[in-house]
Amino acid sequence: MYDLDQLLERTSRTYALTIPFLPEPTRREVAIAYLLMRVVDTFEDAETWSAKRRCQALDTFGRLIHFDSAPDLDALAELSCRLDADPPSSHEGYRALLRELPGLVADLAALDRPQRDQIVLHTQKMIDGMAATLRASQKRDGAIVLDSLQELRAYCYFVAGLVGEMLTELMLLDAPQLAPAADAMRRNAALFGEALQLTNILKDSRADAAEGRSFLKDERRRAEAFELARRDLCAAVDFIETLRSHGAPEGFLGFTALPVKLSIATLRLVEEKGPGHKIGRDAVTQALVDLQAALDSNAPPVPEIADWRTI
Repeated sequence: MYDLDQLLERTSRTYALTIPFLPEPTRREVAIAYLLMRVVDTFEDAETWSAKRRCQALDTFGRLIHFDSAPDLDALAELSCRLDADPPSSHEGYRALLRELPGLVADLAALDRPQRDQIVLHTQKMIDGMAATLRASQKRDGAIVLDSLQELRAYCYFVAGLVGEMLTELMLLDAPQLAPAADAMRRNAALFGEALQLTNILKDSRADAAEGRSFLKDERRRAEAFELARRDLCAAVDFIETLRSHGAPEGFLGFTALPVKLSIATLRLVEEKGPGHKIGRDAVTQALVDLQAALDSNAPPVPEIADWRTI
C-alpha cells in the first residue's frame, strides 16, 4: 500500500526529520518533490548498471513526469516492474520507492499546477545535470571525476542548489506574505543547497573515492571546499533570517534551520576528525531541542553560525 510518509522514513533520515515541520500544502509538495528527486538520484547512483543504462533510465523517467492533465500510469507501472526485476540499488527503501512510481506520479498530478510545474522543472534540471555527468564518466571507464572547484560547484548545483531554488519557489507560492523577500530568498537559494551538499561530499569523500567518485582530488581542493562550505552555510543562515524577518510560517523556519544546524555540526566534526565521521543521535536530538526553543521564543534559530561570520 502506497504511503508517502513511510516512503520518506525509508529513504531519508534528514528529510524524514525536516519535512514534518512544514505546514500543508507545502509539506505534501516537498515530500513528493523529494521522492521524485530520490528516484533520479537512485538511477544516477545505480550500483550495477552502466553509465549508458543509467542515462536511459533518467531519460525515461524524465519523459514520464512531463504530462498535461494525467500521467501515463500504465507506462509507470511497466517501468516499476522492470526496475523490480533488475533494481538499480540494493537499498530496500529505494527499491520500495521504485515499486510505488505510479502512486507517486499520480500524487504529483494532483498538485496545483503552479507547484507541480516548479517540481517538474527542477526535477528535469537535475536529470539533465546528472545525465551530463554520467556521459562524461563514460570517457573515464565509468568513474565520476571533478577536476576543479568550478566543476564541483556545477555538480553541487544540479544535485542540491536547484533544490534550494525549487523550495524557494514553493514557499513563495504557498506563503504570499513572503513576496517582498523574493529577491533576497532567490539570491541565497542555490547557496543554501550547495552548503548542504558540500558538507556531505566532505563527510563522504573517502567512501566516494572507493566507489569511483572523485570530488576532491587533493588537499588544496579539499581546503577550498571547506572554505566554500563555511561561506555557503553563512548564506544559508541569511536565507533563514530573511524568512524569519518577513513573517514566514514557523514550519518554514524549522524545515530550513534543522539541516543547516546539522551541517554546521557535521562540518566541524569532519574538519576535526576527518571524513567518515558523522554526528550521533544525541547531537541530532539536542539540535531539535535547541531549534524548538528558538522557534518558541522567536530567537535566531542558528546562533552557532556567529563565529564563522568573522572568518
